[in-house]
Amino acid sequence: MSDKELTYKDVWDKLSKIDCSDKIQKKMNLSYLSWAWAWGVLQEHYPQAQYIFYQGDNDVPYVQFPDGTAEVRCRVSIDNLSREMWLPVMDFKNNAVQNPNSMEVNKAKMRCLTKCLGMYGLGHYIYAGEDVPSADDDTGKKAKPKKVEPRSVGGSAMTNVQEETKPVEQDDKGYGTEAWAELFVKSFIDLAKVHKTKEAMTEYYKSNTKDLATLRDSFPKMKEDLDTELKQIVSNLEGE
Repeated sequence: MSDKELTYKDVWDKLSKIDCSDKIQKKMNLSYLSWAWAWGVLQEHYPQAQYIFYQGDNDVPYVQFPDGTAEVRCRVSIDNLSREMWLPVMDFKNNAVQNPNSMEVNKAKMRCLTKCLGMYGLGHYIYAGEDVPSADDDTGKKAKPKKVEPRSVGGSAMTNVQEETKPVEQDDKGYGTEAWAELFVKSFIDLAKVHKTKEAMTEYYKSNTKDLATLRDSFPKMKEDLDTELKQIVSNLEGE
């Protein structure tokens, strides 16, 4: 047995080559990948993989925003590797719901798990930008994620991170507001402390570039304070 440490590239090269086309389910012109099939494929290649869903306040299985809508969050680990993902709890029309019931939360959790597997490469081409499930455009072709130019996060241990620079617009669901920013920073730090290696921390940072860019553009002081906290967490990892 090889003692070589598993890398993100190893997993991506293997899972991204798997054809998921005949496992995609259609509903209201949206594309879904079966979570049961996706997890089964992951287990075939990496049976040691594990996942967890994060609890919100009062032990509810989601994070609730000031407007009453909710978001589930998941982490999938394979040996030393870790990926996080999040997903709003939505109704059948793909709209965020307030005070979700158990069925809505359950569906969101399994869709979030599948999306997290996409971060490792499995069925990644199904997803378009931040949309889950992804919608086909009018031509029937899958939408492609927008290209983002890379930029370095100055002074941070997380380098060469891609961030969006377009103006941020607050929406009626709370995204981009101060309340959202405060919740995001708190949650981001809590999840950051779960990581055990500098590499895992860097990947975690990269996987949240859109929200980090929103925070930077709308609340620069919060972004500066967050980076300071993350540097300390990384410093502690390096000292272990």
